[in-house]
Amino acid sequence: MPKGRILLRLQPDFEKEMFPMSSMQEIIEAIKADPQNEEFTKAGIEPLFTAPKTSRINIVGQAPGIRAQESRLYWNDPSGDNLRDWLGIDRDTFYNSDKIAVIPMDFYYPGKGKSGDLPPRKGFAEKWHPLILQELPDISLTLLIGNYAQHYYLQQKSSVKLTDNVKAYKDFLPDFFPLVHPSPRNNIWQKKNPWFKEEVLPDLKKLVKEILEK
Repeated sequence: MPKGRILLRLQPDFEKEMFPMSSMQEIIEAIKADPQNEEFTKAGIEPLFTAPKTSRINIVGQAPGIRAQESRLYWNDPSGDNLRDWLGIDRDTFYNSDKIAVIPMDFYYPGKGKSGDLPPRKGFAEKWHPLILQELPDISLTLLIGNYAQHYYLQQKSSVKLTDNVKAYKDFLPDFFPLVHPSPRNNIWQKKNPWFKEEVLPDLKKLVKEILEK
């Protein structure tokens, strides 16, 4: 098998259903063909993520909301405005610079639960993130937004608290930067934790600026 080719099992029920994968487009087609995503593919819903080959920063959040899935544009809401402000970048840089990857823990809206959107589906990130990330050799920093991203990438138990991760952000550098979700609903959290705005955000902006200007 040529170097750099990956064998990906599309349908675990059929042991011989394997094919070589070498490009982002092939990965996207594999995601769409996976039985786990069959319902979305039949409905004409594409996986929502972006992973330019030249990406320097990767943003890992929970999963697209229904608004993002229907509009096909991620972080296009007040939360996205806050996130861009935290990073010190404008919309054009965020969407069009080819330096920002957005690879959430699930690429489809998982549905509504009793207390909000359902969590990302189990096993989704484990299956697809490694394949995508090996296509992005220039990633210098991964922003981990929320518990699901942090527990997966930092290999933590679910009992680890988000606030503790964010407060100890320096412990995870230079590869990872844990963050609270930038939703306006978390303004109360920010008021309770003034160190976030005073210490964390200035360091985040400085680091992002350095990476994007390389």
